[in-house]
Amino acid sequence: MASPVVFFLILATIAIKTGHVCSQTSSPPEIRASQNPLPVGSNVTLFSTQHVTTGVWLFEGSVIMVIYPGGYMIIDNWMNRTTFNPTTSSLSIMSLNVQDSGVYSLTTENSISHITLSVQVPISNVTMTAKATNLVEFNDTAVLMCSVSTGTPLSYTWRNGSSAVTAGGDVQLSNGNATLTLVNVTRYDTGPFYCFVFNGVSNGSSSSVNLTISYGPSNPAMMVMPMTSRYSYRTGSNITLSCSADSSPSAIISWMLNNVSLNHIDPQFQLQNATRNNSGTYKCLFYNTVTLRCSYPLTSVTVTHTGGPAIFNKPFNLTCVVTESVDTILWWKDGQLISASNTTIIGADNKTLELSPVRRSDNGSYWCEAFNAVSNRTSSPYNVIVDYGPDIPTITGPNVAKTGDSVTLTCYASSDPPSFYTWYFGGSLVANTSNYVTPPLTTNMSGVYTCMAYNNVTGQNTTANATLTVVDPIQNVQIAAPTNPAIAGYSYNLTCEVTGPADHVYWMMADMPLYADNAITYSTDNKTITFNPIRVSDTGRYQCMAMNAVGNRTSHDYMFVVNYGPQMPIITGPQFAESGQSAQFNCSAMSQPPSQYSWWFNNMTVANTSDLTIQNLSSTMSGKYTCMAYNNVTGNYSSNYTMLTVIQAITSVMIVNTTIPINLQNFTLTCKVDGTYDSIYWMKDNRTLAADPQMSYNTVNNTLQFNPLTLNNNGSYRCAAKNQAATHISLEYVLQVNYGPLSVTISGPNSAKLSDIVSLTCFAASWPNSYFQWFFNSQAMVQGNGSVMTFSVTTQSQGSYTCMAQNPVTKITMNQTKAFTVTAHASVIHFPSCGSLMLMGLLTVSAPVLFS
Repeated sequence: MASPVVFFLILATIAIKTGHVCSQTSSPPEIRASQNPLPVGSNVTLFSTQHVTTGVWLFEGSVIMVIYPGGYMIIDNWMNRTTFNPTTSSLSIMSLNVQDSGVYSLTTENSISHITLSVQVPISNVTMTAKATNLVEFNDTAVLMCSVSTGTPLSYTWRNGSSAVTAGGDVQLSNGNATLTLVNVTRYDTGPFYCFVFNGVSNGSSSSVNLTISYGPSNPAMMVMPMTSRYSYRTGSNITLSCSADSSPSAIISWMLNNVSLNHIDPQFQLQNATRNNSGTYKCLFYNTVTLRCSYPLTSVTVTHTGGPAIFNKPFNLTCVVTESVDTILWWKDGQLISASNTTIIGADNKTLELSPVRRSDNGSYWCEAFNAVSNRTSSPYNVIVDYGPDIPTITGPNVAKTGDSVTLTCYASSDPPSFYTWYFGGSLVANTSNYVTPPLTTNMSGVYTCMAYNNVTGQNTTANATLTVVDPIQNVQIAAPTNPAIAGYSYNLTCEVTGPADHVYWMMADMPLYADNAITYSTDNKTITFNPIRVSDTGRYQCMAMNAVGNRTSHDYMFVVNYGPQMPIITGPQFAESGQSAQFNCSAMSQPPSQYSWWFNNMTVANTSDLTIQNLSSTMSGKYTCMAYNNVTGNYSSNYTMLTVIQAITSVMIVNTTIPINLQNFTLTCKVDGTYDSIYWMKDNRTLAADPQMSYNTVNNTLQFNPLTLNNNGSYRCAAKNQAATHISLEYVLQVNYGPLSVTISGPNSAKLSDIVSLTCFAASWPNSYFQWFFNSQAMVQGNGSVMTFSVTTQSQGSYTCMAQNPVTKITMNQTKAFTVTAHASVIHFPSCGSLMLMGLLTVSAPVLFS
């Protein structure tokens, strides 16, 4: 167990944290109970919805235990019946008693949470007693009392048979609903009655009690047998008269004829062989020996009133008129039984009902119900209409109108019967109806209009006033400005001129409300707006709107132009130009209205426009050119200058070369420039050539060197010479690399039959195209020229054909040979040796003809 010193230190720390709870916004942990409420002697566990590492459990503000990081401590007087689960932060309490009911709290570092625990004693032995069980209807009061041997707290409900008993009228509940009182019991209050008691942990019900209610006689009835029309019988008839009534115990019935007793006590009266002497009025007299009531049946009950009509806040009387003797009279209104109150007075014998004073809620249907020992009867309804008013009138209609219009003022006052109305203005009667329609209004008709409502039954009248203000409409609104121009940096006014009365004036710029700021102020009536100083941003479309109670009018747009400038001019144009050429400059300055411009060079005017063009430049034209802008409204000047340097012109740029471009040989292009230049760059196919170690070219001074030249270098070349003023580009130089022949091929048949015509075609990749010569069987004599060789096949055609291709520019020569055989020819003819030589000679001589 921790020492007292540690204990108090922990409490101090938690108290500090708890004091900070009020400023926290995070939701606190919620406390829940394993059961609530609980019976005495049971156990309960209190759970925290959040895990708690530092906090205090309290009961009614007193500490139960302390939770601190790594441990907890339970106070001595709780230790024997309390356990704590640090994993769930739950507190368990055993053997609860009633004194354990109350508020349990969990205080943490950031919050405090509460739960109210209710420990209750279970209910046992529910009993009910009655002060008396034998009662007389309308005379006696029944008192029933419910009690228990044990149980807290207690709640009671009552039942009469299967129906719940609730307080109201003659039914009263007292002593925390433990006592039920039935005032002036009726025959329907016999029961059985029993009470039901419950609390949060148990319930119980008493045994039932029945009441014996003596009542009557009531609801008397007489029956005559046999029944005839108008109870007319022949002499000698046998007639039986029977009487009955509701009564407990049963009533004693005695008979009378023409109000004379017949000394006959029995429910039936027999007339045997009736004679004329038996004619008359027969009555039964009923008598209850317990209630001691006897009476004749009621025959007439009516409601009458005395005095004038029912008027609000004045007395009004109703009387229940009954011809026979009566025991009880009840008053009813709209189906509800009337009870006496401070404004409803029932007379001592219940025959009178006084409404004093009459209230509006007293409107309705009234009737009285009379009871005697043998009957009851209800009057016809009597309708009471409460005359009242008039209340204070309510006036509807405009309170402001414009001249020339007509308006309608309507007056209404709640009243019964409806009121009569009169209108007054300036002390004079102007209307006798609830609605008053004015003639066309003038300003003189402004003022107070009075409505008077009068009720001719109550004799009362009430008045109400309405104030009507007649206002001239606004006729015209326009914006006026001074004659002098508005110049930025100075003060300026705009005025809203209004024809007609204006209550308010509002300003707008570009359809948006215009508000005052450190440079915009309004006059007292808002009609004048002052710009001090005027800003360029104040330029725009302005409107003013005048408003009064009957309308508004907005001015036409006013274009407010702020004159300003010129600001410092902006000059565009070259800094360098070539001699003999021209230079163009433009000068612009922000200004309203637009500025006038002049150009100056060497203190002399050279132009009076915003544009300056200088033709046929020479070196003497180098120098400072000044532009001056002038605003003839603001009277302000502003200037700026630019420097122009005239340099020697480049007159010619061209590409030259001295060698023939041949593939895989070195080649150089030279850019020849007439004039002074700063740099040269080369372009191929309109793209600037950049240094690239992967390519076979490089630039040296004004030359483009190819080391060596390749077919990839074919293209359109230009060179460009730059100075500070311009770039001059040469005419196009088309580089066509000469190459080849790179390879030679022969196409055509490898064999043919005698007399066939054969064509052999020679092809060589080359630029320009190669020249071709044909040779046969390695003979030195040329057999043909051109890429195609055509011949008719003979026996001498068989052999090797060689094509030689030569490029006339590169001087490169290349050969290709193709073997050709003759197929399906005739038997070989053998000639002597000399003959063979002769044929060869003939062939040789004729060869040029064959290959021509």
